[in-house]
Amino acid sequence: MKSSETSVSLETLVSLCKRRGFVYPAADIYGGINGVYDFGPLGTLLKKKLRNAWLTSLENKLGPIVELEGSLLAPEAVWKASGHVDGFHDPMIDCKNCKHRFRADDVDLTACPSCGKCDWTEVRNFNMMFKTQLGALENASSTCYLRPETAQAVFVNFKNVLTTCRVKIPFGIAQVGKAFRNEITPKQFLFRMREFEQMEIEWFCKPETSNDMLSFWIEHRLGFYKMIGITPGKVRIREHEKHELAHYAARCVDVEYQFPFGWKELEGIAHRGAFDLTQHSKHSGKDLAVFDEETRESYVPHVVESSIGVDRLFLTTLFDAYREDEVEGEKRVVLSLAPSIAPITVAFMPLVKKLSEPVEKLYDQAREGGLTAQIDESGSIGKRYRRQDEIGTPFCVTYDFDSEQDHCVTVRDRDTTKQERVAIDKLLTYIKDAMKKGTESRGK
Repeated sequence: MKSSETSVSLETLVSLCKRRGFVYPAADIYGGINGVYDFGPLGTLLKKKLRNAWLTSLENKLGPIVELEGSLLAPEAVWKASGHVDGFHDPMIDCKNCKHRFRADDVDLTACPSCGKCDWTEVRNFNMMFKTQLGALENASSTCYLRPETAQAVFVNFKNVLTTCRVKIPFGIAQVGKAFRNEITPKQFLFRMREFEQMEIEWFCKPETSNDMLSFWIEHRLGFYKMIGITPGKVRIREHEKHELAHYAARCVDVEYQFPFGWKELEGIAHRGAFDLTQHSKHSGKDLAVFDEETRESYVPHVVESSIGVDRLFLTTLFDAYREDEVEGEKRVVLSLAPSIAPITVAFMPLVKKLSEPVEKLYDQAREGGLTAQIDESGSIGKRYRRQDEIGTPFCVTYDFDSEQDHCVTVRDRDTTKQERVAIDKLLTYIKDAMKKGTESRGK
């Protein structure tokens, strides 16, 4: 097997995603919607495993983490308090000649990317929130917005969680859910979308510990990328300059990944201070301070936030896992995903269709054992291997005529292509041990 470093183009990855059932354009038969995508069967499995890996990675020795599922809609008052109504803008500009609209910071103002002319409108601010009305009457009191981020539901429910779950500072509230931003120019496939999914944790702590907590979470979050197999040399930390900081941030760093189109943000880790709880307390009239039993004083907790887009992480794992090599004189495309996040863990292959019945039993056992499995019985064994390699399946199990006699199957490793004969009654243990070793080796 000859292997080589592969730099995959965005176009190649988009084609693979649609061809193999990872991602489809939304409303495809109607021409699609720019910046909105549907996730197919394999994409849904990969996203599910990424969410589970993220939640597992949050475990720590500093304090508990509870989960919240906030609503997608919130009244205008929430977004006034958070600063989104007045400050959540992107600079927008239009070409007067072809009428195309762009983010002003994305284009060279000497020439329109669409028509080549240089006839622009003035740069103006564009609020990226999706605004709507609740109920039949349209008035100021019925105005609400689809959330542009998941964090505000956490802050609004801070006291509810504190009292009902009986947690103490420091602790975290984690949330996974959809957010919506009316991007002027969605681009680069899943990198910048109008409908997307976020995974966020808001870590509440005492003000005097917040800087140490930020340092802790920066290091802790880097361990997550090692755990899911992202190439360490393609991940870096970049500190925000003062002029880059969001209105709520005292300090912020980005975890960046080296995409084919450059180093780009993958995750933001921010010291939000007491901004959010103070703002919501001020605008709602509700006291969101906590009482310290030791000092006998009240204070507003500070917040350290970790925020990552599920879709952007999804795209990152595919870019990072894509390989091309040569096996027996043929080109092979491989998604070398960590076994813990591969959509399909094991594919069962009867050598011929008449051997399907015992394969179905193995498939059922694997599913009952918590593995995502698939039966693949179409085409030659070689073609089936290539198909599974391209969707990232770590293990292929072939049941042949000898299996009837020796009660063994052939297990083939995706990355090495090596094959090993394994007893059927030890198969699940073998696969789970191999998965564990694969995860441990990637985490070093």
